[in-house]
Order: sequence, then structure tokens, then C-alpha cells
Amino acid sequence: MPKSSQCVSPRSSQWMASLTILLLQIVPSSSYSSSSAYQRPAAGGKRPGFLGRTLILLDVNTRSPIRVLNDNFLSLQLDPSVIKDGWLDFLSSKRLVTLARGLSPAFLRFGGKRTDFLQFNNQKNLAKFRGPGPDYYLKNYEDDIVRSDIALDKQKGCKVANHPDIMLELQREKAASMQLVLLKEQLSNIYSNITITARSLDKLYNFADCAGLHLILGLNALHRNPDNSWNTTSTLSLLKYSAGKKYNMSWELGNEPNAYRSMKGRAVNSTQLAQDYTKLRNLLQSVRYYHRAHLFGPNAGRPRKNAILLLDGFMKNAGSVVDAVTWQHYFVDGRVKKAEDFLKTRLMDTLTVQINKVTQVVNTHSPGKKVWLGGLGPAWSGGINNLSNTYAASFLWMNTLGVAAVQGVDVVLRHSFFDYGYSHLVDQHFNPLPDYWFSLVFKQLVGPKVLAVRVAGLQRKPQPGRVIRDKLRIYAHCTSYHNHNYVRGSITIYIINLHRSRKKIKLAGTLRNKTVHQYLLQPYGPDGLRARHVQLNGVKLHMQDNETFPELKPKTLRAGRTIAMPPLTIGFYVIKNINAYACRR
Repeated sequence: MPKSSQCVSPRSSQWMASLTILLLQIVPSSSYSSSSAYQRPAAGGKRPGFLGRTLILLDVNTRSPIRVLNDNFLSLQLDPSVIKDGWLDFLSSKRLVTLARGLSPAFLRFGGKRTDFLQFNNQKNLAKFRGPGPDYYLKNYEDDIVRSDIALDKQKGCKVANHPDIMLELQREKAASMQLVLLKEQLSNIYSNITITARSLDKLYNFADCAGLHLILGLNALHRNPDNSWNTTSTLSLLKYSAGKKYNMSWELGNEPNAYRSMKGRAVNSTQLAQDYTKLRNLLQSVRYYHRAHLFGPNAGRPRKNAILLLDGFMKNAGSVVDAVTWQHYFVDGRVKKAEDFLKTRLMDTLTVQINKVTQVVNTHSPGKKVWLGGLGPAWSGGINNLSNTYAASFLWMNTLGVAAVQGVDVVLRHSFFDYGYSHLVDQHFNPLPDYWFSLVFKQLVGPKVLAVRVAGLQRKPQPGRVIRDKLRIYAHCTSYHNHNYVRGSITIYIINLHRSRKKIKLAGTLRNKTVHQYLLQPYGPDGLRARHVQLNGVKLHMQDNETFPELKPKTLRAGRTIAMPPLTIGFYVIKNINAYACRR
């Protein structure tokens, strides 16, 4: 079973007291001016010498981390709609497995709105409705799926396939038709039941296992008895089947229980939900293979009044039942029409407020309990085409990871890895989108230990009643131990430049005169912020073939050189051979 990392070092609290853990932290000193972000000097003001040429001085506390996160901090989510639109049958694709493996180690949460409409049927091949589609290909298509399944069954170990292009093209046509059905359900908030068969579960687990992901399976909490208690019949059958197959996975019950009344007209209050989770824990303990399995929940919605009340009641009655507390956050809705809207600092800062609300409730009842963002996406309702699947959305994604890490959120589950809507990391042609490449670089360079950042720069005097929000956001971690190109003790800094002009950053203090490896990610092509392709240090990123990633080659900056961040870009910077004490252990 996966184990959560433990927070460390009493020194962390001392740093937390002296730092503002929001975006850019300031430490006033004789050599640093006190500010939170750079702004132009007031009219008529002169830029004094060195500071006039350098927008910001940057240092990092290398003595001790302020947080230690789960090794699976950046994790993934897969929506149950893949069963309905047929993409589940293609999770064995060699390319898709390769892309998922690139983001391991990670959790894979199988859940979403349709979690509460899943019904398990212990049959290998159940005749099922595959959605609308041209009659002329449907029979051959179904036969191809069966033949593919037979071929996979003959493989030992990890089962992967190279599906013919014509088969994938027919699947894309069928999925496009089914998207209309899924969209209608979403807009009406009325969802039909989905049957997950034993064969479907086998394919799902095979995908997770081949990719090195730990599966978290969401269970239907709206399968209720007449007295509104949770009906466990389907769940018990699923548990027995999974245990018989020795599927090592974790569990979750329901999705956004605070919204049940609007979907089914049947509310489940916090007391009843706590009883349901207690019942599920007892069920897991009754199945020998899962008696120590992890259980996560309650996966509450965005922490507004109703969700907070439900979470508070749940923690009061069942806080000890779950291994981590999960909740969801989405930033924008379908009314957003401009790429620039994803760059608004006010929008980015909403996450900090929401995290504070959730952690306050959790710490009131279960101090120290791990908090997970159990569902995170740039936009509600599956996202926005040509916006939430472009470079523009990556600013929200990277800032989310930075803020969540600094505030101690142990795991962030990104919705969705593949398929449904426009917030996914991989499109239906199995091509990585910008957020995938950012996630890949993050995974390879950023470790679980979070470091405190010290920044100083110039800032104009704030006007009365006006909040100056940071447009230069800097986060620091120990470099990932899984990256063998860097020795222990290296530090990774990632910088988000929301300014429309180039900004310069001078490494100071312990970072002074160190060799730096730059990984600068920019949009590729003429579309700018709406680009669906990314370049790393000027080279376009794309898969070489179904099994080969491009080389993530850094640009070496000589010791002492100032970092120049182009406008509206995101960069990762590895400080080599710094031998940071916090990162050696």
C-alpha cells in the first residue's frame, strides 16, 4: 500500500512564522528591500544602481524544508465516462501507457460525476450499449474489440496493444457522437447508470499497473436502500472479485456529496455519509486482502457554505475512518472566452482561500490529517475548448502545484488524464497537450521537499484600498531523487512570469555563483497563449514514437549569470552542486 510522507523538522515552524507563504515571500534585511512583488517605481523615481538593473533578488533556505509531501504529489484522475464512450477499451494502447508511465509514481483516481452511477457486474463480457454510431461499422468495430481482448489475454504480465489506425478513427467518431449524450446529461444534471464489468475492471487495473500508477477506485454512494442507508451489494461483489485477482488498490466513496440533492433529489447529510464511510471501512476489513487498504474521502465539492458544513459534520463523526481528506477545486466556468482570463492573479489566489477553509475544518477535528485536492482542473464541466487545453491553462496548473505544495496539500489529483472534456493532459489522438509536458518536467525535476523562498525587489507604494498582487511567482523544492542527472543536494526553482515584459532574477545568498540548468517552456507556433504545443529551450516537444519521450535537454547558465524570464512564460531552474543540507537527507 502507498504510504504518505511525514512532515518534518521543528525548524519549519520558525520559517513559517517569518515568511509569507503566498507566492513571493519577503525577508527584510540590510541588503534586501521589503516587498512582495516587483512593480515599477513611482513616476520620477530613479532606479538605484544594481537594484535598478535587477528586478528581483532570490535566495532559498537550504537548511530545512517547510513541507514534505507525498512522493505521488502530482497524481491523475480518469473519468468513468471512458466506459460509456468506449475509450476504456483502448487504455491498453502502448502510447497511452507510455504517457501515463512518464508521470509515475502517482495515484490514479477513477472517479468523477458518474462515480455515483456505477454498477458492478461480475461478468467478463456483458452486452452493453456503446452509444450512437453508424450502423455500417458498428458490428465490425465490436468484433475488433473482441479480437483485441483475446490477443491481450494471451499476453503475460503487462498487456499492451498497438491498435490499427482505422480502429482508432472509428472509435474517435463514436466517442464524438457519445460526447453529445454526455453533454446533455451534464447540462440537465441527470445521469444514466454505467455498468462496470469484471472485464472493464481488468482493463482499468491493467492500465494503472502497466503505467506504475496506484489505482483509487470510486464507489457508488447513491446506491441507497429505502431507508436511505447505503446499499453495499454491488460494492461487496466488487471487493470480492478484486481481492480474488489480488488487485492492490485504494478506495473512495462518492463524488461531491454536497451536490446529491441537485442530481437525484435525494440528500445525504454529513451524519449519514459518516455512517456510510464507517460501513465501507468495516467491509474492507472483512475482506482479508483489503483489511489494511487505504480509504479516502469525502471528496467534497468546492468549499462553499454547504460543502464546508458537510465536511465539518463528516470530520466530526468519521474523521478517523479516512486516511486522507479529499475535496475538489475548479477555477473557471464555460463563460470564459479569453486566454488572458487564465492569467488573472485574483483567479489564482482563490485557491489559497479555499485551502485555508478546508485545512481549518480538518485541523479542528483531526489535527495533522493529510489533505488532498481530490479533483483539480482549470475549468468546470469538462473545460473549454481551445482554452483549458492550451498553453494559457498551464499558468493555473503550475501555480496550483506551487500553492498547494507550500500550504501542505499532500496530493493533487489532476482531472483528467485522458478523454472527457477539454481539461485533459492527453488528447484523443494520444498526443500530449501543454499541461502534460509541464507535468512531465515537474515530475522529473521537482521533489517532495518544499523549501522557503526569500525574495527582495522594488515595488511602488500601494494605493489606498488596492491590493498589489504578484505577477512573478517563485517556488522551490529539492530536486527529485528519481532524477539521476542531479546529485542529492540540488535545488529546483520554478518561476511563473505573468508580466507582459521580460523580468530579471539575480540569485543571491546561498544560490550565488552556482551553475544553473534552465528548462524554459514556451508556446510553440503562431497561436501564442492558445498554442497546443510547447517548446523547451527553443525545441518543440513531441513523442519520438509510441515508446520514446523527447530528450529534456537543459540550457546551462554560467555561474553568476542573471536569469532572464521572457514575458508570459514558465521556467524550471536546477541549481546544481549546491549541496543543500535540507536536500541531502
